[in-house]
Amino acid sequence: MGAIWSEWSTDPGIILPLAGTALLYIRGARRKRGVSNAQVACFWSGWLFLTIALISPIHELGEQLFWAHMAQHEILMLLAAPLLVLSRPLVPMLWGLPMAWRRVLGQWSKRREIQSVWVFLTLPIAAWWIHAAALWLWHIPRFFEATLTSDWVHSAQHLSFLTSALLFWWALFYARGHASYGASFLYVFTTAVHTSILGALLTFAARPWYAAYAATAPRWGLSALEDQQIGGLIMWIPAGVVYLAAGLVLFALWLREGDVLARRREYA
Repeated sequence: MGAIWSEWSTDPGIILPLAGTALLYIRGARRKRGVSNAQVACFWSGWLFLTIALISPIHELGEQLFWAHMAQHEILMLLAAPLLVLSRPLVPMLWGLPMAWRRVLGQWSKRREIQSVWVFLTLPIAAWWIHAAALWLWHIPRFFEATLTSDWVHSAQHLSFLTSALLFWWALFYARGHASYGASFLYVFTTAVHTSILGALLTFAARPWYAAYAATAPRWGLSALEDQQIGGLIMWIPAGVVYLAAGLVLFALWLREGDVLARRREYA
């Protein structure tokens, strides 16, 4: 079992996109086109958490322990995703592309249908539902256990968790500007509630939801139910703390924006 801690993934389908995004960012961010030091720090922190979740031994451990699988998902959704969103990496990565590619992507992104889809997906209520649906659907036993037997399904799960989380955090922080901070606080709070409910259901279940771990969890000195309870607690408590922290930040920004508007009215 000790050997698992040296098993880093060499899947080119994971390593090449990670390396590609890193190279694009390095090339584009060097131009200093409005990229702050804080944004650079957020990008590399998010990229590092993404790397840990996808290619470190925690990935292989997640095949044997539910709690490790859960920790991997929380790293993707609650650490990597918000940090990457706060870094606003699209502009520096776009500058990292050759000029001809930038022109093509710029023209494509300005098409009316693309703009319409983007506006819809980044509506806070739409992003909330997409993220919630991904979270709950993938924890249905039939779907979750499919990830343990199929690399394609497992990749689809990770991709849906990451992309839905990126949409969710982008919608909260940027999609509607300062005017949406109050609504964003509500969306974070309700997300904390429904994820805590799922975590509590996993923690207090009378029997294991995922039969596949009955054969692997005992190798680590845990029953499948104990393994599931630890995973449920990870979703319930540490994840809840992250949502609470994000909610407090948004609430503070909402209050500050309210003060700014009040002062403007006074001066007017």
